[in-house]
Amino acid sequence: MESIEYLWKDRKRRLGLPLSFTRYCLSEDRLFCETGLFNLKSDEVLLYRVRDLQMNISLGQRIFGVGTVCVISSDKSIPHLDLKNIKQPRQVKELIHQNVEAAKDKRRMRTTELVGAESGEEYHDTGDLDDEDPLD
Repeated sequence: MESIEYLWKDRKRRLGLPLSFTRYCLSEDRLFCETGLFNLKSDEVLLYRVRDLQMNISLGQRIFGVGTVCVISSDKSIPHLDLKNIKQPRQVKELIHQNVEAAKDKRRMRTTELVGAESGEEYHDTGDLDDEDPLD
């Protein structure tokens, strides 16, 4: 069995200390969230499906040096994943962003928002160009 090489790992923190049973890991193509002590639940998001990243740092989080990175994806089972109370949230957000872009480039997948398109519609540019003239 092939072992996964993680680029980043952390736990959800309480009062700045890793005192929870929620673990987060990032590989070059997936983001993992595992919760539980006796009964484990493991979720993963494929990085090429990530649509947006947000970072929230409340006053209490600032005091303890942690923050929350929100991952919004087109994954049906996990459309919104919060990496809560992690250390160095700015660096983690940037690391995820870099790996999302690399995963999309690797699959030659680009998602572009269309002006006037209905919500939820996506345009996937595979790089192929039609021979048709758009002005005809």
